[in-house]
Amino acid sequence: MKVTTIGRKVSLKDNFLQRVEDRLGKLDKFFSDNAEATVTVTVEKKWQTVEIAIKDRKMQFRSEQSADSMEIALEDAVDNLEGQIIKNKERIHRKFNGYAYFDDLAGVADDMDDYEVVRKKVFALQPQSVDDAILEMNMLGHTFFMFKDIVTEEINVVYKRKDGNYGLLIPE
Repeated sequence: MKVTTIGRKVSLKDNFLQRVEDRLGKLDKFFSDNAEATVTVTVEKKWQTVEIAIKDRKMQFRSEQSADSMEIALEDAVDNLEGQIIKNKERIHRKFNGYAYFDDLAGVADDMDDYEVVRKKVFALQPQSVDDAILEMNMLGHTFFMFKDIVTEEINVVYKRKDGNYGLLIPE
């Protein structure tokens, strides 16, 4: 796995970079040699946040954790990623048609049930601007909102981030 480490508002020390390599090295068994991991460390006042994003084939895995120290946040983020992989191993295994690196998970979380859709909602998409979509999302009290962009006429999604800002999902 190719690992790229980025420090925002912080200079990362060699021992932390080595710890990143070691911890992500334990996840190598789940991914192909072409996997790419990006680790971003951000320091804000008393909190240090570690975000790990791994891309392999057409799958993406992401975890973001904050703690008093970047080492603790790194441990939590890696544990979270491993939990995601184990929890969804059957679905991932089926999607990749049995690639060998998931054989290491044999016997783990075999009792997992399929996801169940408990509600379906059908609605008409009105062309609107991003600002109007955010306003409507907030008025509804939702954390995301799907809409048809008035300029591009594509289906987009706006969402509220944990930091209070907004994100926009645009299909390729």
